[in-house]
Amino acid sequence: MEVATGKSILNGIAIGKLRIYRKAAAASETAAALSPEAEWERFETARVQAQEQLAALYEKALEEVGEENAAIFEIHQMMLEDEDYLDAVKGILETQNATAEYAVIATGENFSAMFAAMDDAYMQARAVDVKDISQRVGNILSGRAEDSLLGDDPVILVADDLTPSETVQLDKSKLLGFITRHGSSNSHTAILARTMNIPALIGVDFDDSWDGRFAVVDGYNHCVYIDPAADLLATMEEKQKNDFKREALLQTLKKKPNVTLDGREIKVYANIGNAGDIGLVLQNDAGGIGLFRSEFLYLESQDFPTEDEQFAVYKRVVETMAGKKVIIRTLDIGADKQAAYFRLDPEENPALGYRAIRICLTRKEVFKQQLRAILRASVYGTVSVMFPMIISVREVRDAKELLEECRRELVEQGYAVGQVEVGIMIETPAAVMIADELAEEVEFFSLGTNDLTQYTLAIDRQNPKLDNFYDPHHPAILRMIRQTVEAGHRHGCWVGICGELGADQTLTETFLRMGLDELSVSPSAVLPLRKKIRSLDLSKEPEA
Repeated sequence: MEVATGKSILNGIAIGKLRIYRKAAAASETAAALSPEAEWERFETARVQAQEQLAALYEKALEEVGEENAAIFEIHQMMLEDEDYLDAVKGILETQNATAEYAVIATGENFSAMFAAMDDAYMQARAVDVKDISQRVGNILSGRAEDSLLGDDPVILVADDLTPSETVQLDKSKLLGFITRHGSSNSHTAILARTMNIPALIGVDFDDSWDGRFAVVDGYNHCVYIDPAADLLATMEEKQKNDFKREALLQTLKKKPNVTLDGREIKVYANIGNAGDIGLVLQNDAGGIGLFRSEFLYLESQDFPTEDEQFAVYKRVVETMAGKKVIIRTLDIGADKQAAYFRLDPEENPALGYRAIRICLTRKEVFKQQLRAILRASVYGTVSVMFPMIISVREVRDAKELLEECRRELVEQGYAVGQVEVGIMIETPAAVMIADELAEEVEFFSLGTNDLTQYTLAIDRQNPKLDNFYDPHHPAILRMIRQTVEAGHRHGCWVGICGELGADQTLTETFLRMGLDELSVSPSAVLPLRKKIRSLDLSKEPEA
């Protein structure tokens, strides 16, 4: 038996034969080329076909993993229209008398290296995307069908890396799990795997001898067993069987209250990126929406979405939730979330730069359009508005003044406007330290533990080289959460968590004992969290 280790991106067990996926080689530089004009025409034809394929992939992903995760394929379509990318392809055709196949693959490699070398985490993530779209166009040009990742029988797929489009195209009925040599736990591929509930390991060193051998992927212990011994295999099969039973049992928790054994109730809400995710929220029986990431309306648009366009989306979400709370976080653009039409200047450290509320308070017309849309939608259900990246009382007051200004304008114009609860994100140490003063201005706090952790520990959470240093359980983080809860409650604010830490069941009891009122998690984490809450007895002393 061989054992190899990696990093798990989903706790689960996969058992079956390994299949190594080898990508076809790039087009040859020495292939015979037609004229640069003829090769450009071939490229343009292939590019249009690639756009059509990506549009179909977007629809498939929309159905399987929700709108937020499907958005990567809209980004891929836009990348195939990028003028710099197109100019680079044309330049190679004209100066090297190359084939279109070679020009597009070479451009993909050059742009990928450029993105990977950038300091900005968002741009670094584009490295794999530009290689993905280039390979797609190259396959079309060469007349090569897209590489078959899976055979006729279910397998555990092994690859150097998988692109987002390859991951979404996988036939889940034939995919038991996957293993890759490269990749980050925060990559699009890893996120898609978690959403699709596929056991997977990254960072695993493998060799060709694995192909066709029997193996077990153990996501709990971050390893893969090649040709496992009979007793180990039996143990893993039993563990997998228990996982299946546990998933079935979770479905019985639908419509059950989130109440501990001693009677403490906590709200369990869901995080979404757009209206397309509502189905997952209802399917998993969340009590409301604790984080509607409204910036995806901007990221998925070619220009500033209008007030009416935003209103239509908010109204649909609020109506569908039928009276359950919908907390809309106002525009959180900047840092790793860039929209070209905002024309934001490059920054040496964008995570600490011009982003979120800082943009909104200095581009007031953009902000007011969104606030007006939210206020108009509030008539159709229970709506809260939440301001991100707050570090001062002045920012909260300025944002509230704009909200009231919008309310007055709408009433004067004859619009109906509902009541809107106002809250803020607590995601910086500064906000924690002045939480008492901030609590006097708002009705709730929501802890954004992802940013709070990165800013407190001074660690870029998207940098895979820092994974071993990134500790969301750091005592400083837990003390900040407790301090925020206590400050909020002193002033009548309810306090929740909308960051990934909210779904960490090793901390659920700690959070409830701190007095947190709400946990907002991905839709798929709602029922497991409900089960955990219902198993706790807070009247007993915590175990040492």
